[in-house]
Amino acid sequence: MSKAADAFRTISEVADDLDVPKHVLRFWEARFPQIKPMKRGGGRRYYRPADLDLLRGIRHLLHNEGYTIKGVQKILREQGLDAVKTCWQPGKQLDAPAARVTAASQVAEVRGKRKGKGKAAAAPIDRKALLAKMMSELMACRALLADDGDGEAEVAAPARKRARG
Repeated sequence: MSKAADAFRTISEVADDLDVPKHVLRFWEARFPQIKPMKRGGGRRYYRPADLDLLRGIRHLLHNEGYTIKGVQKILREQGLDAVKTCWQPGKQLDAPAARVTAASQVAEVRGKRKGKGKAAAAPIDRKALLAKMMSELMACRALLADDGDGEAEVAAPARKRARG
């Protein structure tokens, strides 16, 4: 038996619906003051349909679009609740996708500041290429560490976790 569309939902039902753990929902409440579930006796949370739409939007931006929490907070400030509530629906997009703050853009910005270049340009980052480059650098480091001095490096196979018995 399913609930009506306008029925309140418990934290367990919302967590199952969004496929996130309950503690993540509690964490999001701390980070996003716009999430205000109704609390009853004993601190039980009951989410309204509008709360559920907002949570779906936040989850979509964080998990599917690659935004950071700060990036989603910025969107909520600049574009409002309605933009986030509807962004998870098919065919809906945010107004300014170029202004998004992702983890990769934050890393690029920090790297630019460390080199004394100020703020790094907000160029899109090819994550697969970045990971491939990082992997090749790690393999080169591994080869240097495995070199026994005769010029020939013995690269061992990656260590695998052993099953505990």
